[in-house]
Amino acid sequence: MQREVEVSNSDDLAGSARLELVEGVTLLDPESALFEAMLSGWARQQRARFLQESQTIAPRIALVRRFAAFSGQYPWDWQPSEAEAFISHLRSTADRPVAVSTARGYEVVLRLFCEFVTDPRYSWSRECLSRFGRAPQQIFHEWNSIAHVSEYEGDPRRRPLTYDEVQLLFDAADGRVENIRCRRRKGALAAMRDAALLKTIYAYGLRRQEACGLDLVDLRHNPKAVAFGRFGAVFIRYGKASRGGPPKRRTVLTVPEMDWIVPALEQWVDEVRPLFAPGRHPALWMTERRGRLSRHCANEAFAYARAASGLPAELDLHCLRHSYITHLVEFGYPERFVQDQVGHQHASTTALYTGVSDEFRTRLLMRAMEAHGDELGMTPQ
Repeated sequence: MQREVEVSNSDDLAGSARLELVEGVTLLDPESALFEAMLSGWARQQRARFLQESQTIAPRIALVRRFAAFSGQYPWDWQPSEAEAFISHLRSTADRPVAVSTARGYEVVLRLFCEFVTDPRYSWSRECLSRFGRAPQQIFHEWNSIAHVSEYEGDPRRRPLTYDEVQLLFDAADGRVENIRCRRRKGALAAMRDAALLKTIYAYGLRRQEACGLDLVDLRHNPKAVAFGRFGAVFIRYGKASRGGPPKRRTVLTVPEMDWIVPALEQWVDEVRPLFAPGRHPALWMTERRGRLSRHCANEAFAYARAASGLPAELDLHCLRHSYITHLVEFGYPERFVQDQVGHQHASTTALYTGVSDEFRTRLLMRAMEAHGDELGMTPQ
């Protein structure tokens, strides 16, 4: 009796079949209708867990649809063989084979969907059995999933920029402004904005969303660094969220080695931004249409400067964040300070972002040799 009560109550869970399917209605295309109801229920269940719509739920739903189209089957007919064929197909794509980390992410999403539709609390298996005589099953298991054997599985060509490469990038961004002016074409203001944006992302080690989400009120004074004025710190309100949680907040302090960002931001805030006629719009980075700059536009700003400076095409906007972390370490800042500046929960994540130069390591070695030269009987050359 207790079990019957539990099952009855489970039918009211967000995403359950009872809440997605209308009783007493004959479906003209029952297979397609049930599949759509499954997807709708899974989306509802994820919203109940406060997962983000655009960054998590929508991409997951799109991947399930993609796999269904690839297999030509509905979830109650899926087999592990179709899952393995899907990953093999992605690996064999000639123009752009899938990365290991991406493939693992796909496997995790499909595994989660299968866990949802096979969970008896949501009654999807019962619906499939009653309508089609077949029930969904899990298609990814330990024996046919990618093993996680390395902490970093990204493209090895992505790396921090050197100091000279950062300067080349900024020179190219500034040069675009002069080029547009000399040709007397539109877009000089947008080019000035893009140059200031790239410099800000590097000077504070920001993610794209963090930079695009900045408002004027997020520029803060640091009472311990009066010389930086109103640009002594940046308050981040749209940091990367943990799964199901709100965006994380942190304050990023302006470091002396990046003090050149102060006049750059002063020029943008006081001289250039007002020319966009933003009115009362709070965003720090504005578009010509008086809206907030998007992450796509930030990517395009980096791509143009990268191409103009002749840097490798494998580098992307996030590499500026890697560069910031690496350079803070080379400046001699403690690991905990760097971790707090960039908002990493674990020091191991910060370590993965760090790629100090051979010159820096050589300096550390020479310093150690000088400190222990007498004990080791060595004289640094």
